[in-house]
Amino acid sequence: MAVEIIYETHATTTDNEAGIGTGWLPGRLSELGRRQAGELGERRRADGLAAVFTSDLHRAVETARIAFPEGGPEIHQDIRLRECDYGDLNGTSISLIAAQRARRIDVPFPGGQSYRQVLAATDAFLHDLASCWDGRRILVIAHSANRWALDCLLTGASLETLVAAPPAWRPGWHYTLPADWPAPPR
Repeated sequence: MAVEIIYETHATTTDNEAGIGTGWLPGRLSELGRRQAGELGERRRADGLAAVFTSDLHRAVETARIAFPEGGPEIHQDIRLRECDYGDLNGTSISLIAAQRARRIDVPFPGGQSYRQVLAATDAFLHDLASCWDGRRILVIAHSANRWALDCLLTGASLETLVAAPPAWRPGWHYTLPADWPAPPR
């Protein structure tokens, strides 16, 4: 069997609206974001979710709690699903962060981490999913760097290509985590 992963980005924050890259700061949903979180819950309520996994950063947790306010799937917070730590640039202009993305694939942001480190954390998260949630459908609510990591790990996309492309939003991405994750080397 396999784990079916539905991925959703946390809802819009006040920082998103102001052009700020929140990074490891908590962030708060804007009025629009609270509406989007409610819509996420409506969109996913009948999906047969076994669980919801979310970053432990406030904006992702707030999205999950608004989406599923009264029970439903159990919500699990996981530090391995955090956005990339922009270090000294947490809370600065997204354009400043975007200008450095390609240089931060393997070299960490000053005082922070690299995108390759986010990929490693997401990989560790996937190992736990494969061993504990086989045959189930789960929802992950996290950040753009985690979606890039899922694209790399589960579809073979290039991290270099992903960080170069502007982040796009849509209502959910679907991934399949094979039961034999990771596949044995050939």
